[in-house]
Amino acid sequence: MAGGITETGEPYSPFVGLVYMFNLIVGTGALTMPRAFATAGWVVSLALISFLGFMSYMTTTFVIEAMAAANAQLRWKRREQEEIDDSDSTSEYSDDDVTGRGRSEPETKPILSVREYQRSGGHVDHFDIAERVEMGQMASMFFNKVGVNMFYICIIVYLYGDLAIYAAAVPISLMEVACGNHSCSAGSVKYNDTDPCWGSVTRKDAYRVFLSMFTLLLGPFTFFNAQKTKYLQILTSLMRWIAFTMMIILALIHIGKDTGEGHPPVASLSGVPNLFGVCVYSFMCQHSLPSLVTPISDKKRVGTLVFADYVLILGFYVLLSFTAIFCFASSRLHDMYTLNFTDNCNVLDIPFLRYFLGLFPVFTISTNFPIIAVTLRNNWKTLFHRDGGTYPWVVDRVVFPLITLVPPIVVAFCTHNLESLVGITGAYAGTGIQYIIPACLVYYARRHLEPVVGRDAINKHQSPFRHAFWVWFVLLWAASCLMFVTANIILTDTKK
Repeated sequence: MAGGITETGEPYSPFVGLVYMFNLIVGTGALTMPRAFATAGWVVSLALISFLGFMSYMTTTFVIEAMAAANAQLRWKRREQEEIDDSDSTSEYSDDDVTGRGRSEPETKPILSVREYQRSGGHVDHFDIAERVEMGQMASMFFNKVGVNMFYICIIVYLYGDLAIYAAAVPISLMEVACGNHSCSAGSVKYNDTDPCWGSVTRKDAYRVFLSMFTLLLGPFTFFNAQKTKYLQILTSLMRWIAFTMMIILALIHIGKDTGEGHPPVASLSGVPNLFGVCVYSFMCQHSLPSLVTPISDKKRVGTLVFADYVLILGFYVLLSFTAIFCFASSRLHDMYTLNFTDNCNVLDIPFLRYFLGLFPVFTISTNFPIIAVTLRNNWKTLFHRDGGTYPWVVDRVVFPLITLVPPIVVAFCTHNLESLVGITGAYAGTGIQYIIPACLVYYARRHLEPVVGRDAINKHQSPFRHAFWVWFVLLWAASCLMFVTANIILTDTKK
């Protein structure tokens, strides 16, 4: 996620882009959503997730508009460079030739050079998203130095939260499978961290053993470069959708037999702050939009594509969460929803499938951890980088990987409360990435480009929410949410 212009990648169709965006957004956050729904009440949850989905869609259109503006800015820079090159080449002409050329040039300079105009066959879309410009690069183009640093700090905090969530989720799943009673009488048993797992080893000890193994196996990847291959992405996506489909169908069958145990409240305001954080985290995609949107071959309907994706994702989240809260009693819902199927034979009595659902987060999350860790490490490097400077070998290969890996592992050792980790990450860093940064990017991109391209230039990727009111509305909403969540945490801790 470090800023920079990267290769666009192999082009793909709009439909493939829709699938990729769906897969990007629907991840770990979806597994923590059922418990958050049960805590906040089904009416409140439905209203809040619908509104947050709308807000996330709005800021996604802001980022796409900013991407188009960044491409226009790059064309302007390229034109300026070509003018410099042309002026160098024309210095060989006589003074009369230069004077003649100067009289025939228009005073208003176009954003595209004549050379680029001719290459395009006489028509160029100034705002065509042809180059992949990551959010860090857009921040460098449109923000001042303080804004750029704040952007990277926000991204870093979010990635730390992501790594802590992943570092806790895998050992939790392994602990539940290894320590849980998988007999058909286990559905009525509620385990505590102090309960025995193997002899004198408690469940909490087992969790920390699995966390240590997870760190030793995947931690070293932080010291190298890692990337997710196409085939690994296909495999993890396939496993994820088999698991999600199974959970929805099994819950629907259980409810259809009139054996559902869930009786969620209509509304419980005490659960709203955590639900807010979970929902923000679960709609997160803004930081990866450049790598998703740029390779789409036909971008004429990219706005429709994004809208359709959000409608589908909202429907999926509501279906997954509602089937969960009416199938299982609220007190029995795990932080990781898949674990509800490992100890309840009334819902799933096939041992192999119960183990599959219990272990599926282990495979999918483990493949993401090294990539996110390397991304965080690179962002640290970018934040402290100075032009022309290089890092000593020890700092580059040891210090940066260690400050990337150690904090989330320490957090995971101290707590395995996934619902709280997701809620806090989404409520704070998620608010910055999903609301504040996109609103600021589009605001400053508009101000930055207006003197260059003029008011009459048409950005075909302009957000439907083009009025400045929407930018200020998003910023006001973000500030209100941060204050509300912070006040709730303080009041909750005061009552304890």
